[in-house]
Amino acid sequence: MSCARNAILAMMIVATPAQAAVAAPCLAPERPFLPQSREDMRRYADLLRADFETYIAEVQTYFRCLDEERARAFVEAREVTEQYGQFQRAQE
Repeated sequence: MSCARNAILAMMIVATPAQAAVAAPCLAPERPFLPQSREDMRRYADLLRADFETYIAEVQTYFRCLDEERARAFVEAREVTEQYGQFQRAQE
């Protein structure tokens, strides 16, 4: 009976409205390539500089995404905990 009750609980949690608001995953930017040779660094300086600047901008966006996802997950966890409490009280 305990397994059946756990399965029902899992289904209820999955079907919560908060699940409908799941955000897109935060994707880390690709790390820029840096050649080993100083000569190549000088030769491709403009491209490398652009790659690094793009990475820095994208990693800031990534950090903001992680912060937003953490906040969303925290709210969701609080809601699920409250729902679990309601479920437990209903079993008494």
